[in-house]
Amino acid sequence: MKLRYMLDTNQVSYIVNGSSVAARVRLEQLHPNEIACISAVTEGELFYGLAKKPHASRLRTSLEGFLAGIEVLPWDRAEAAVYGLLRARQEVTGKMLEPMDMLIAAHAITSGSILVSRDKAFQQVSFLPGLANWATDLS
Repeated sequence: MKLRYMLDTNQVSYIVNGSSVAARVRLEQLHPNEIACISAVTEGELFYGLAKKPHASRLRTSLEGFLAGIEVLPWDRAEAAVYGLLRARQEVTGKMLEPMDMLIAAHAITSGSILVSRDKAFQQVSFLPGLANWATDLS
Protein backbone atom coordinates (compact mmCIF):
# COMPACT_ATOMS: atom_id res chain seq x y z
CA MET A 1 0.00 0.00 0.00
CA LYS A 2 1.31 3.43 -0.92
CA LEU A 3 1.54 6.26 1.55
CA ARG A 4 -0.30 9.27 0.12
CA TYR A 5 0.65 12.86 0.94
CA MET A 6 -1.82 15.64 0.13
CA LEU A 7 -0.05 18.99 -0.16
CA ASP A 8 -1.90 22.01 1.15
CA THR A 9 -1.87 25.26 -0.80
CA ASN A 10 0.91 26.78 1.28
CA GLN A 11 3.27 23.85 0.65
CA VAL A 12 2.64 24.00 -3.09
CA SER A 13 3.28 27.74 -3.05
CA TYR A 14 6.58 27.25 -1.24
CA ILE A 15 7.62 24.67 -3.83
CA VAL A 16 6.46 26.62 -6.88
CA ASN A 17 7.89 29.99 -5.84
CA GLY A 18 11.11 28.45 -4.51
CA SER A 19 10.84 29.76 -0.96
CA SER A 20 11.31 26.30 0.59
CA VAL A 21 14.13 24.17 -0.74
CA ALA A 22 13.33 21.57 1.93
CA ALA A 23 9.75 21.11 0.66
CA ARG A 24 10.92 20.80 -2.95
CA VAL A 25 13.62 18.28 -2.01
CA ARG A 26 11.14 16.21 0.03
CA LEU A 27 8.74 16.10 -2.92
CA GLU A 28 11.54 15.14 -5.32
CA GLN A 29 12.80 12.41 -2.99
CA LEU A 30 9.57 10.51 -2.39
CA HIS A 31 10.19 6.84 -1.70
CA PRO A 32 8.74 4.21 -4.07
CA ASN A 33 5.93 3.54 -1.57
CA GLU A 34 4.97 7.25 -1.36
CA ILE A 35 2.89 9.41 -3.67
CA ALA A 36 2.02 13.09 -3.56
CA CYS A 37 -1.23 14.70 -4.61
CA ILE A 38 -3.25 17.84 -4.16
CA SER A 39 -6.95 18.44 -3.74
CA ALA A 40 -8.97 20.05 -6.52
CA VAL A 41 -9.69 22.67 -3.84
CA THR A 42 -5.98 23.47 -3.63
CA GLU A 43 -5.78 23.64 -7.42
CA GLY A 44 -8.59 26.22 -7.33
CA GLU A 45 -6.78 28.27 -4.69
CA LEU A 46 -3.61 28.19 -6.78
CA PHE A 47 -5.44 29.42 -9.88
CA TYR A 48 -7.06 32.15 -7.78
CA GLY A 49 -3.63 33.31 -6.62
CA LEU A 50 -2.40 33.28 -10.19
CA ALA A 51 -5.43 35.28 -11.38
CA LYS A 52 -4.48 38.00 -8.91
CA LYS A 53 -1.07 38.23 -10.63
CA PRO A 54 -1.93 38.18 -14.35
CA HIS A 55 1.53 39.36 -15.45
CA ALA A 56 3.49 36.79 -13.42
CA SER A 57 4.51 34.65 -16.39
CA ARG A 58 7.36 32.92 -14.55
CA LEU A 59 5.01 31.94 -11.73
CA ARG A 60 2.43 30.69 -14.25
CA THR A 61 5.06 28.54 -15.96
CA SER A 62 6.26 27.11 -12.63
CA LEU A 63 2.71 26.36 -11.50
CA GLU A 64 1.78 24.71 -14.79
CA GLY A 65 4.91 22.55 -14.58
CA PHE A 66 4.07 21.55 -11.02
CA LEU A 67 0.46 20.69 -11.87
CA ALA A 68 1.55 18.62 -14.89
CA GLY A 69 3.51 16.34 -12.58
CA ILE A 70 1.15 15.81 -9.67
CA GLU A 71 -2.12 13.97 -9.19
CA VAL A 72 -5.10 16.25 -8.54
CA LEU A 73 -7.84 14.44 -6.63
CA PRO A 74 -11.39 15.42 -7.58
CA TRP A 75 -13.92 16.66 -5.05
CA ASP A 76 -17.02 14.46 -4.99
CA ARG A 77 -19.91 13.26 -2.81
CA ALA A 78 -17.73 11.33 -0.36
CA GLU A 79 -15.69 14.45 0.33
CA ALA A 80 -18.86 16.49 0.74
CA ALA A 81 -20.23 14.02 3.30
CA VAL A 82 -17.00 14.04 5.32
CA TYR A 83 -16.90 17.83 5.11
CA GLY A 84 -20.37 18.05 6.65
CA LEU A 85 -19.43 15.77 9.54
CA LEU A 86 -16.07 17.45 10.07
CA ARG A 87 -17.53 20.94 10.09
CA ALA A 88 -20.25 19.93 12.57
CA ARG A 89 -17.68 18.29 14.88
CA GLN A 90 -15.33 21.26 14.67
CA GLU A 91 -18.18 23.65 15.49
CA VAL A 92 -19.06 21.62 18.60
CA THR A 93 -15.45 21.81 19.81
CA GLY A 94 -15.15 25.48 18.87
CA LYS A 95 -12.10 24.71 16.71
CA MET A 96 -13.14 26.03 13.33
CA LEU A 97 -10.85 26.28 10.33
CA GLU A 98 -10.98 28.71 7.45
CA PRO A 99 -13.56 27.51 4.89
CA MET A 100 -11.05 26.33 2.26
CA ASP A 101 -8.92 24.64 4.91
CA MET A 102 -11.98 22.74 6.11
CA LEU A 103 -12.58 21.49 2.56
CA ILE A 104 -8.94 20.40 2.18
CA ALA A 105 -8.96 18.66 5.58
CA ALA A 106 -12.10 16.74 4.60
CA HIS A 107 -10.44 15.73 1.35
CA ALA A 108 -7.33 14.47 3.16
CA ILE A 109 -9.52 12.45 5.52
CA THR A 110 -11.57 10.95 2.69
CA SER A 111 -8.52 10.01 0.64
CA GLY A 112 -6.61 8.66 3.64
CA SER A 113 -3.82 11.14 2.98
CA ILE A 114 -1.28 12.64 5.31
CA LEU A 115 -1.88 16.37 4.99
CA VAL A 116 1.28 18.34 4.27
CA SER A 117 0.89 21.86 5.61
CA ARG A 118 2.68 24.46 7.67
CA ASP A 119 -0.67 25.76 8.96
CA LYS A 120 -0.96 24.96 12.67
CA ALA A 121 -4.76 25.22 12.49
CA PHE A 122 -4.85 21.70 11.07
CA GLN A 123 -3.56 20.40 14.41
CA GLN A 124 -7.10 20.98 15.66
CA VAL A 125 -8.47 18.28 13.32
CA SER A 126 -8.13 15.00 15.19
CA PHE A 127 -9.50 12.90 12.30
CA LEU A 128 -6.64 13.55 9.87
CA PRO A 129 -4.69 10.40 8.94
CA GLY A 130 -1.56 12.44 9.64
CA LEU A 131 -0.06 15.90 9.43
CA ALA A 132 3.40 16.83 8.17
CA ASN A 133 5.32 20.00 7.37
CA TRP A 134 7.85 19.67 4.57
CA ALA A 135 8.85 23.35 4.67
CA THR A 136 11.13 22.82 7.64
CA ASP A 137 13.56 25.48 6.40
CA LEU A 138 11.04 28.30 6.96
CA SER A 139 10.77 29.96 10.35
